[in-house]
Amino acid sequence: MKRQILIFVTCFLLSASCSEERPLPSKSNGVACQVVGIQDGDTITVLTKNKKQYKIRLAHIDCPEKGQPFGNNAKQFTSDFCFKQTVSVLHNGKKDRNGRVIGVVINEQGENLNKALVQAGLAWHFAKYSDDVSYAQLETEARNARLGLWQEEDAVAPWLWRKGH
Repeated sequence: MKRQILIFVTCFLLSASCSEERPLPSKSNGVACQVVGIQDGDTITVLTKNKKQYKIRLAHIDCPEKGQPFGNNAKQFTSDFCFKQTVSVLHNGKKDRNGRVIGVVINEQGENLNKALVQAGLAWHFAKYSDDVSYAQLETEARNARLGLWQEEDAVAPWLWRKGH
């Protein structure tokens, strides 16, 4: 029995130390990173403990682009939420076409940035790439309350706005 416990502990410690060599560990564990850059509302740069930087594209959502109404608001919200904080990035190893790790960001207070942006009316649920209905519900609530970008009668989704710009 002691040998089995020793093998389990050794494997656990070995896998934990190896996970720092990979970009980020599995979604269930998350990894502590410092936020060192905010590109826009849904893209941040993090620095791991081993001094590697990674761009993180927030999963489930799409924020207005730079130059689009509420794009600067979304970027400022993201900055206020997590810049220079240690956050947990939860992901499953997938990257977008630009090589960014797709993940969910949890700040030091345990708050979910991805969901907070939708709740504040500063992001759409990106249903094309997400089947998490909680984001759709948060978007509906923000729309009904006319929060953020939902104040505008003709808010244009970022994926449509990008096509024209």
